[in-house]
This record gives sequence, C-alpha cells and structure tokens, in this order.
Amino acid sequence: MSTQKSMIREYGWHPSYTVSSVDHVMTPALVVYPEIIASNIERTLALLGGDADRWRVHIKTAKLGYTLRMLIERGIRNFKCATTLELLVACECGAVDVLVAYPVIGANARRLREIAEQFPDVRISVLVENEEQARQWRGSRLGVFIDINPGMNRTGIDEGHGAEVFNLAKAIGASGLEFRGLHYYDGQHREPEEQERAKAAHHGYHRLMEFVVEINRMGIRVPEVITAGTPTLPSSLSYEGFQNAGFVHRVSPGTVVYSDASSMAQLSPKYGYRPAVLVLTRVVSHPRVGIVTCDAGHKAVSADSGVPTCVVLGRSELTPLSPSEEHLPLEVEGGAVGPRVGEALFLLPRHICPTVNNFDDALLVRNGEIVGTEKVSARGREMPLLRSSHKVVSTIDGDIGR
Repeated sequence: MSTQKSMIREYGWHPSYTVSSVDHVMTPALVVYPEIIASNIERTLALLGGDADRWRVHIKTAKLGYTLRMLIERGIRNFKCATTLELLVACECGAVDVLVAYPVIGANARRLREIAEQFPDVRISVLVENEEQARQWRGSRLGVFIDINPGMNRTGIDEGHGAEVFNLAKAIGASGLEFRGLHYYDGQHREPEEQERAKAAHHGYHRLMEFVVEINRMGIRVPEVITAGTPTLPSSLSYEGFQNAGFVHRVSPGTVVYSDASSMAQLSPKYGYRPAVLVLTRVVSHPRVGIVTCDAGHKAVSADSGVPTCVVLGRSELTPLSPSEEHLPLEVEGGAVGPRVGEALFLLPRHICPTVNNFDDALLVRNGEIVGTEKVSARGREMPLLRSSHKVVSTIDGDIGR
C-alpha cells in the first residue's frame, strides 16, 4: 500500500513516550506530553525571533485549557478559533485578543455577542466576506477582518475580485465598525518540497500586498495581516514583503503545538518539532495471518485526511488499513512477528486536530509517569439552544421544549 507524500511513513520510538503504568489505562486514550509541547512552543517562538506577538495561534488543535494556559504563560496573547466554545475557553484561560476565524451567522452570531459582553476586556474579532455579514455586527464592539480566499475555496472573497475587497473595506468603516485587517489562510499549499511550497505561497502574497497598498491608498489603514497555517509557516516568515511593513503581520499555525504525521513530513527536521500528543491503543484481535486489529477506529483517530490514518510509533512493520468506528486493522509486513493481543501500541495521528476533538479527557505524562488528567475543554460545541431562549430544556430524551 502506498502512503501519500504528505505523511511520514514511519516515526521512530523515543523513550520519552514511555508510559510506565500503561496496564491501568483504558484504551483508546489520548496521551499528552507537556515537555514536548513546551519545546514545540519554544521552537515556534524561535522562528519568530522571540516575538510572541507575531503568533496568532489557532486553538482548533490545542483544545485543552491546559495547553492554552501553557501558551499564555509563554507570552502568547493572540489566538484564532472556529467555534463559540473555543472562543469561550480562550477567554476563560486569559486570552487577550481572539479572532473567530469562521463565518458566524444567525444564532451563532448572537451567542458570539453574548460571549463578547461576558468578557469585555478581551478583544474579539470576526471574519466577513460581504456587506450582509458586516451589517449583523453593527452596534457591537467586535473588530472585523476581511476574509480573502487564496485558492483554498472554503470561505472568503476570491483573490481575483479585488473590487469586492475594496468596497467591503469602505462599507465596514461606514458601518461604524473597527476594521482590523485582512485574513488570508493559504492552507492549500502542501507541496512536498518546501521551496516549491514557498514559491506558490509567495505568488499569493504578492497579490495580498497589492490589496494592502490599494486599501491604504483609499485612506483606510490596514492594521493587521494574518497568513499561514502550519505548512506555509516557513513560507510566510521568508516573504520579504511582510518584513518592516506598515502593518502587524501575524502567522496562525496551530498544529505545530502538538505536531502530527502530516506536519512532521511537511516541516523540515531542522525546525526541531516533535509529536507531543499520541493515541495509546491495544491490540484486541488477530483475525487472520498478517492482520492485527487495535481499538483505535475513526472515533479515536480521525480519518478525515485519508488512509492510513496514523503511524504506529516505532513499528515500521505495521501499516494501518481502513478503520471502522472502533476498529483499526493493521497489516503486518510479510514474515514479521506482529504484536500479541493485549499489547499496547502508540499511534501518531495523520491529523491531530480532529483526533484531539474525539476525546473527553487526556492523560498528562512526564518522565514516563502519568501525572494527571485534563479535560479536552474546547472539544465539540456548546449546547445548540441559546441560553436566552424562553423554552424549558431538559436533558431527558423526549422532554425537550416541554
């Protein structure tokens, strides 16, 4: 079976991943290594020249209030998030500036306003891509970023439609809202070679800078420009146009905090990142010769990035096959002795962000010892019914709205 180039084929075992009391752990389990998280944070800050203000961390990866507090303790104050629950957790943990980097409409927008009122000392901003979205924030203290579609084709104004960007910048000011700047998430650049990725990303940044120049020419200041997830982090930092510019340039990688199989392949070893979160699983079956099955199906290790969903740490003879909900079959390389039923394995997910979201709790491991558990406090979503609703809500089935 061929493995896509966007994921490492194997990752060697390191003693720092040992869990001495593994026999007491129910599986599958999310295992978090704080010392490695701290190292990954420091590696990122080093790339930023020690300037924590340049990092607007996307917390869709971190998810744990524990991890957010680690970031804040190291001087990071600016964050991005995608859900109202992530926003709430960020505010509770001490974030100073949070961008909700997702189109928020309807009841979600009303909930966002509630959170903003609850945390008046936190600077909260939103994305817009048209005047209708901007109008819903009138009368609020929320800042507004214009979302540019760099070719990822998820959200934002197509970068080829400059007039729409300029007209929207005018409309934001005319509505009495604070224009915070431009948001440009170029997550589509995943070329295996860093130089190729940088070339493609820089081409888009040239166009982005043209937007900045034109908006400034209109008499509207662009305070901040946000680019880059994890794959284009080096590309953004090497782009000369962002250096000594008349705006604050921030990068927004989130995966680097934990790292995963994909990011380990995308970023050169010279950057020094290491996987900081693994999934502990056990072999539960030996259904036939050459196949063993562990208890880490796609309800544990996310399958959104394709198959294989993960790498078995230190076991290059094992290749993950297509998972079902609770089962992950592993193909044993011909002639190799596979793991026995009951044996523990450590999995490095291909995509750590949704994998973390699959778990309610995480184990904290230091020096091989489990030192505690932490809630994955920003996983999932808030209750869907607004608290301001007059309906009576019960958690008992069939009793909703009575």
